[in-house]
Amino acid sequence: MVNTILNGIRIVELGDGHATSVSAMLLAEAGADVLKIESKRGIESRRSASFSVWNRSKRSVLLDCDVPSQRAELDDLLARADVLITDWTPSRQVTMGLDVASLAARFPTLIHTSVGGWPAGHRLEEALVDDTLVLAESGLMDEQRGYREGPIYLRFPLGSWGAAYLAAIGTIAKLIQRGRCGGGGSVGTSLLQGALLPTAMLWRRAEHSSSAFEKSMGKDMRSPQFKCADGVWIHVKAPPDAAPKMCAALDALGPERVAELNQGHPSDHTCVNWGANAHIFLTRPSAEWLEDLWGADIPVQADVPMGQIYFDEQAAANGYVVTVEDPVFGRTRQPGPPVAVDPPMRVRGPAPLLGSSTASVWDSEMPTSLMADSVASMRPLEGVRVADFGAYLAGPLAAMLLADLGADVVKIEGPAGDIMRRVPGAFVGCQRGKRSLALDLKGNGANEVTRRLAQWADIVHHNIRLPAAQRLGLDYKALTAANPDLIFCHVSSYGPRGPRKDWPGYDQLFQAQTGWEYEGAGEGNQPMWHRFGMMDHQAAMASVLGTLLALYHRDQTGRGQAVAASLLGASLMTVSETVVGRDGKLTPFQRLDARQTGVAPGRRIYQANDGWVAIVVEKPGAFDVLFQSIGVSTQVAVEKSFRTMSVDQIIEVVRAAGGEAATARCNWRDSFFDSPENRAAGLIKTYDHATLGKLELVGSFMSIDHIPTISDLPPPEIGQHSDKVMRELGFDEDEISDMFDKGLIAAVRPILDSKSQSTGSS
Repeated sequence: MVNTILNGIRIVELGDGHATSVSAMLLAEAGADVLKIESKRGIESRRSASFSVWNRSKRSVLLDCDVPSQRAELDDLLARADVLITDWTPSRQVTMGLDVASLAARFPTLIHTSVGGWPAGHRLEEALVDDTLVLAESGLMDEQRGYREGPIYLRFPLGSWGAAYLAAIGTIAKLIQRGRCGGGGSVGTSLLQGALLPTAMLWRRAEHSSSAFEKSMGKDMRSPQFKCADGVWIHVKAPPDAAPKMCAALDALGPERVAELNQGHPSDHTCVNWGANAHIFLTRPSAEWLEDLWGADIPVQADVPMGQIYFDEQAAANGYVVTVEDPVFGRTRQPGPPVAVDPPMRVRGPAPLLGSSTASVWDSEMPTSLMADSVASMRPLEGVRVADFGAYLAGPLAAMLLADLGADVVKIEGPAGDIMRRVPGAFVGCQRGKRSLALDLKGNGANEVTRRLAQWADIVHHNIRLPAAQRLGLDYKALTAANPDLIFCHVSSYGPRGPRKDWPGYDQLFQAQTGWEYEGAGEGNQPMWHRFGMMDHQAAMASVLGTLLALYHRDQTGRGQAVAASLLGASLMTVSETVVGRDGKLTPFQRLDARQTGVAPGRRIYQANDGWVAIVVEKPGAFDVLFQSIGVSTQVAVEKSFRTMSVDQIIEVVRAAGGEAATARCNWRDSFFDSPENRAAGLIKTYDHATLGKLELVGSFMSIDHIPTISDLPPPEIGQHSDKVMRELGFDEDEISDMFDKGLIAAVRPILDSKSQSTGSS
């Protein structure tokens, strides 16, 4: 058997949802033996290309859990399994005896991982596990500015892609905990929590707020996208004025004409000459501009249709695109594993044919003789130390997730602070759970501090471009000279190999390159950036997945390693709704309409006379029943009829027809934070912050053993913990004082009492 990190781990998968399927696939490609339980009729999604990706590297077992005799076969499998992953509703789990309490009594070392639409215990815990419904009900469809008034249909399945990683991350964390302490336990997450992870940049409230805090990442943000002479849009993420052809064109226009063209256009740090740039970009085709900008080290990508990325040379160089011989679609191009670890994740085989394995596959010995002691009072990463050198989002967010799982995280930032602090509202959404050490990494003596940090840490994590990191001594070779057992995780833009390995990159460029800006805009519209920044979040979660796999492997072998994740690798995985078939063409996938209301008559949002409603009517014949119930015969007539009805009336008739529906809520941030049930579910966390006072943030993204995973430390001020951290690293009073005097390290003023805070805050 080929060596893999999760070799010997056995997983039973019950469910066919997007998040559950992907989380189990990620674990399978890390080496786990995943049995997908299916009935003789199979599952609806088997006909889709996404099934071929989300279920590869697994085995299919025919087993009807509604038949008592076959439930006994399921129990036999669970007795030999390490993990159960399911998206069944809580009530169905209880009915089948597959809830956490029932399983713990029978199989005390089993890990139970559950993905719902909403968290367990929430009023909506029994709701359909469906992105359309969750994103509407949660108010998130109203958080993206579209091309008309009102909420828009979010084409990107924000909840499922978040929950898929969270479920896999939580499962590996529990495996680590089980290996160290014994016992089984549970992991719980939901599509809502998967979607709230990027929303944490957008939703927050503070007692002592400011204009900058409130407006950070606001809904009215404009994204620097420009149309070229060939009709292709490009997305720029740094001032384009220094590129040779752009510079020459600006000079040719002259200051007065440039100023005239700029009138009425935004001006920010990305594009100070927005109007003039827009005028000039229209004079040349996109290929010329891309060559010009890339040559000047300016981050930019073209907005391309979904799937074009399968033919990208950089993606191929890093194994982010793989060839899979699928039994249904033939020779296909599919997304490869999104993270590099050792032993590597790999595609172990195509998605299985229905029932190609049998329930006898685990007739061998029981998996382990682990202790069954309860460890519910501990978080999985208690005692794990993390040095976070990251900036912006993808690096710091990953470290925050490790902190939520119990790790001791020290954030190392310059005396002026992480550059993300310029966007304070977004900053607090990815920084809780950390202590801040303000250190001038270029200063005299910084190398000794980083050396001791490497000795102190189990994990070093950052997203600094590697050439700069090497100059600072923050590369794997330099850090492991101080600590050979270290786990080093680096998040790059384009992956560790290939011609673009050291290029700069941002979330926006990968929304563009993967086609999500194109597809999310709707047919015929200008490509649209999603302010959720989900590609940064996907990369952060992929890096956590890889880091935890490395930590699990170190527990087994004693060896540390380098882990590599990237925005390109993580974002390419999200394109897996479509694959390149044997004919070299993309398989069909759903397209968003021009009005941004949905992808099909039975999966979209409709305007009512008192708001908006999302519907999912996809069972055979259900839409015909809906037509009959409201007395219409065309899609246009449905829209007109719904405009005369209330949201509640529409929900009632849709459910009566055999579909499901939910209110598409608007302006929901304050309602979210004011909700007692959200607070009870751990979805809100309140902190006493050094300068912001009472700070309310989006809370836990998962639960471990029914306890929300979230750190009690608020986002730190610059250098708030410098003195204490330096002492922990072994520096004495005189050394620390000298470093402060020389500016090598820094600290903010002491935290003021509440009266002083109130006086000194805006």
